[in-house]
Amino acid sequence: MTNIVIGIEGLVGAGKTSICRCLLNKIPNAIIFHGGNLYRAIVYAMMKNGSTLEELKKRGKSLDIKEMMDLFEVKIEIENNETVIYIGKEKIDEDIIQSKDASMAVSTVGGKADNRKLFEFAKKLIDTYKVRYNVIVSGRALTTIYPDLDYHFFIIADLEERVKRKCQQYNDKEDYEEIKNNIIKRDKLQEEAGFYSLSQNTKEIDVTECRTVEESTEKVLSNIKLPAMS
Repeated sequence: MTNIVIGIEGLVGAGKTSICRCLLNKIPNAIIFHGGNLYRAIVYAMMKNGSTLEELKKRGKSLDIKEMMDLFEVKIEIENNETVIYIGKEKIDEDIIQSKDASMAVSTVGGKADNRKLFEFAKKLIDTYKVRYNVIVSGRALTTIYPDLDYHFFIIADLEERVKRKCQQYNDKEDYEEIKNNIIKRDKLQEEAGFYSLSQNTKEIDVTECRTVEESTEKVLSNIKLPAMS
């Protein structure tokens, strides 16, 4: 049996992570590599240790993200078939690195920093995972990081639906208009960084009309031919 690698990208708030987790229950012998969370954790570690967003922006391509990962001892482990993040010996709660402020910081830094060594690291890690598992990868620039993706999906939904889903993610504790403005800003930053570029092998999946994560996931799954079990 040859394992497969499935890349899931998409617009901010379209439901990528939820779809990945639903796919995990439908694809045998699978794991999720939350690539976006790894990047978020590195930026979080830098800011926790005194760097401001303005300083990180000014450093531009002189900011080697993989060097920062090593400096602040950001590590990635697999627990319950998903990757989780540790900084030193402390496991980092996903809610922290998925927060509104952290998300904006990553969208700002991601297109300006030097990501090359981190991308090389991620490719080697995916290759290692693929030996044992079917790998679902969530993140940005996945066709650059891993050109040999067996499937690459880009999840889209209209703006109002994405704002609604983000508000639900934050348990309706954040202002609707502020969330909307943040999504618009992050969309612009992601597009300027080239993270919304599609390859000829990318399948765009519109989940605007999907009422549940299950429906969204089935739209993705219908385009995947699962490897035969030996």
